[in-house]
Amino acid sequence: MTSEILISSIAFGLFIVCPRMAGMIHVINKHSNVSILRTVLVGTLMSIPLLLLMLVMFEYLGIWGAIVICVLTDFIATLIMKEISKTAAIETFIIALFVILGVKIAPIISNFIVSLF
Repeated sequence: MTSEILISSIAFGLFIVCPRMAGMIHVINKHSNVSILRTVLVGTLMSIPLLLLMLVMFEYLGIWGAIVICVLTDFIATLIMKEISKTAAIETFIIALFVILGVKIAPIISNFIVSLF
């Protein structure tokens, strides 16, 4: 294994562990009686094909293609979370909206900050 693949894999692993994931774990834990450890482990395994689908979409359609997959999976998660709690579904939807908003606003803010220096 080259150092480049090791560094990029570590960075990817650290990106996956993000505030959004903590928020979703909190929502699931708050609104269900399931083992959060089991939920995280099974959910992680289930996410592998979705990550690969997002990668394919990124390769063919760029960042917006990948974001379409992310938004679609967020809306599906919202529909599924409705089975646990309507509040959980609404919280999931709001988190998804903040992610979409962040993708649009982040480049604008970062370009502004860079222009200051």
